[in-house]
Amino acid sequence: MTTMTESAARFREFKMPDVGEGLTEAEILKWYVQPGDTVTDGQVVCEVETAKAAVELPIPYDGVVHELRFGEGTTVDVGQVIISVDTDPSAGEAGPEQAAAAAAPAAEPAAAPAAAAPAPAAAEPEGRQPVLVGYGVSTASTKRRPRKPTAPADQAVPGTGEAGGTYYPQAAAAAALQTELNGHGGRPAPAGTAPAGARPLAKPPVRKLAKDLGIDLAAVVPTGADGVVTREDVHAAAAAATQQAAPVAEPVAQAPVAVPVAVDGRETRIPVKGVRKATAQAMVTSAFTAPHVTEFITVDVTRTMKLVQELKQDPDMAGLRVNPLLLVAKALLVAIKRNPDVNAAWDEAAQEIVVKHYVNLGIAAATPRGLLVPNIKDAQAKTLPQLAESLGGLVSTARDGKTSPAAMQGGTVTITNVGVFGVDTGTPILNPGESAILAVGAIKLQPWVHKGKVKPRQVTTLALSFDHRLVDGELGSKVLADIAAVLENPKRLITWA
Repeated sequence: MTTMTESAARFREFKMPDVGEGLTEAEILKWYVQPGDTVTDGQVVCEVETAKAAVELPIPYDGVVHELRFGEGTTVDVGQVIISVDTDPSAGEAGPEQAAAAAAPAAEPAAAPAAAAPAPAAAEPEGRQPVLVGYGVSTASTKRRPRKPTAPADQAVPGTGEAGGTYYPQAAAAAALQTELNGHGGRPAPAGTAPAGARPLAKPPVRKLAKDLGIDLAAVVPTGADGVVTREDVHAAAAAATQQAAPVAEPVAQAPVAVPVAVDGRETRIPVKGVRKATAQAMVTSAFTAPHVTEFITVDVTRTMKLVQELKQDPDMAGLRVNPLLLVAKALLVAIKRNPDVNAAWDEAAQEIVVKHYVNLGIAAATPRGLLVPNIKDAQAKTLPQLAESLGGLVSTARDGKTSPAAMQGGTVTITNVGVFGVDTGTPILNPGESAILAVGAIKLQPWVHKGKVKPRQVTTLALSFDHRLVDGELGSKVLADIAAVLENPKRLITWA
C-alpha cells in the first residue's frame, strides 16, 4: 500500500523560476512535452517569454510528465507550479488521493519547530504563503502576484542574495528553516554552512542551475567541502520547495494566445506584452526621468569604408562579419577611453554619479518580439577580431530570439544603427540606466569638399543622445567629435588607442 509520504515524494512539481532577476511573471510560449512523455533531468520542457527575452526551461527531475498546469499563451506568476512529474511511474497509475498528497504542503513537520521559534514582529497577511527566496509569493485566491508590504526600517537590510535588492530577515529565515528541515530531517545544518549574510560559495555551473530553477543559494544548505553548495544541494532545495506547494487545483483552462485581432477589417488590435511591453515602459521611464540632449555631426567616412573592404580580405578577420558598424563600435570605445566620464550612471538614491571603468556596449537589435538591447561585456578590452566575433554572435542571437536576460543587463552605452533602414539620423532615447546612446545614419554618396574640391564622398550623420545630469555639453561634444574624427581618419584607431 502506498503511503501519503511515498506519494508526495513520487510526484515532483516544478515552479516558474525567476529567469530575469526580479521579474514577477512570464508567458508560456510553447510546451515541448505533454502528459505521459518521459523526461530526464536537464531536459528542456517549455519556452517562456519574460519582459526581457525568451528563455527555455529545463526540468530538474527524471520521470513521466503527470500534468501541465497552464496552457500556451498563459501568463504565469513566478513561484506558481507549471508542471508536475511522476518520478516513479513503475508504481502504477496514481489515484486522486495520491496526486493530491503530492502537492500538499509539509505542514506537520514544520509546525513543531515553528512553535518554538520566536514570534515574528508582524503576522503574514491572510492567504500569503512563505516560499523559498527567489520564488516570489503566491496566494490561493488570486492569480496575480500580490505586492510585498514595505518592511519597517529595522527589519530591512541591503540585499545579500544573488539578485540583490532588499533583504527581509524574517522571510529569509523562514525559507532557510524550511529548507534545512526538508533537507536534514530537522537536524542541524552541516558545519560548512555559510554564516548568515555571507555570499554562498558555489561554482558557476551550480549558480546557473540555481538561477534556472529559481533557487536562492543563500537559502541552500551546503554539503560540499568548506561549505560549498553542490549541484545535489540545489536539486535538494528544489525538491524541498515542492513540498510547500498548495493542494492540486482544478485544471486551468488554456488562455488564448496573444495574437493580433482584426476589428471589422478597419482596425487591428495587438496585445502589448512581453518584450514590447517592457520596452514601452522602459522608454517612457527614460524619456521622463533623464533629461535628454542630442547633438549631431555629419562626417566623411570614405576612408573607413575603404578600411572595411581591406579588413574583409585580412586573414586575421577570416570568417568574421566585417561591416561599418564594427568600426563605429571601435570608434566609440576609443572616444570613451579619451573621455571616460561619459561612461557613467546616475544614482538617484545616493545622489552620485557612478563612473564605470568598463564598457558593456549595447547594440540595439530589431527582432520579431520587439527591440532588444543585448550588450558586449567588457568591450573595451577586446581586440578588433574579438569585437567582430562578439558583435556578430550578439546580433544573430538576438534576431533568433535566443538572447538571455543576463546578456541585456549591465549595459553602459548603446549604439543603434538606423542607417540600415535608409534613415539619415534620429534622436534616440537612452537605454534606462545608461548615460549615452549613439545613432548611426545611412552612409550615402554625397558631394563633399575634399582637399579644396567638391568630390563624391561616402558621408553619414551621427547623433549622440546623453543624460544631461551627468554629461554636460562640453563632454558630450568632445565624445561625438572624437567618434567622427576616428571614422574620418581611421588611423586614429592606432594613434589614439
